[in-house]
Amino acid sequence: MPKAEVKEEEKETKVLEEKVGPGKEKETGVKEKPGEEKSKVSSGKTPRIDEIISTVEKMTVLELSDLVKALEEKFGVVATAPVAATPTAAPGPGGGEEKTEWSVYLTAIGEKKIQVIKEVRAVTSLGLKEAKTLVEEAPKPVREGISSKKEAEEIKAKLEAAGATVELK
Repeated sequence: MPKAEVKEEEKETKVLEEKVGPGKEKETGVKEKPGEEKSKVSSGKTPRIDEIISTVEKMTVLELSDLVKALEEKFGVVATAPVAATPTAAPGPGGGEEKTEWSVYLTAIGEKKIQVIKEVRAVTSLGLKEAKTLVEEAPKPVREGISSKKEAEEIKAKLEAAGATVELK
């Protein structure tokens, strides 16, 4: 037999094995390997379910992928891997949820306007003009979306030390 024919026969055998599984005899003509018995799958359910399992067992990965896509389209569902639920903490005796973001609001300037402007510049990195405008337009938020309560309280303490009236929200 020439080499080209041998390679072609090997390719056909490989394709057939991918379709029906290695060593299984079907209408394709692929013979069972000696000493191997046909495995009978029984789920303990109905014969119809056993037949479906048997059919799926013989499919290639590409065919299975196409089957999943067809089922998703047909029934309007999405096959996703289950995600483990993360435990959430129950609300404490205070009732509601614990706050995760804080905002510092300047409610009044006080007598030391220049000191307040300086502190606003320090905690916000605003320019002189922007900080002056913010202070003069009080009540206004100085910083929003602060992730830690400790940081928000530090900003509040600095502004109060400069003479401003500040509120945390």
